[in-house]
Amino acid sequence: MAKKSKKAKKKLPLAYKPIGFALGWTSGTVAGMAFQKTWKVIRKEDDAPDALDRDRGWGEILLAAAIQGAIFAVVRSAVDRAGAKAIERSTGTWPVPDKGGRD
Repeated sequence: MAKKSKKAKKKLPLAYKPIGFALGWTSGTVAGMAFQKTWKVIRKEDDAPDALDRDRGWGEILLAAAIQGAIFAVVRSAVDRAGAKAIERSTGTWPVPDKGGRD
């Protein structure tokens, strides 16, 4: 019986991959929407500046990138953590076999 539970624990990270992919896609979508709303509040504009937009200055481009990166990191971490905790609650096993993070 102990062998069977070890085997199941080894398979869990592989089974988690599609769930992790779906969570990652969802978090990216949510982060994008959150960034658009945040930028609208900050600059009263519908569209955030693009790095290749000739009419925007360095400060505005880098501010938008920093805000977007921060929002993306927070949303992705929150979604990843919630997903891992849900897997742990339902299976009793943490979805990543070691203490390491993402590759």
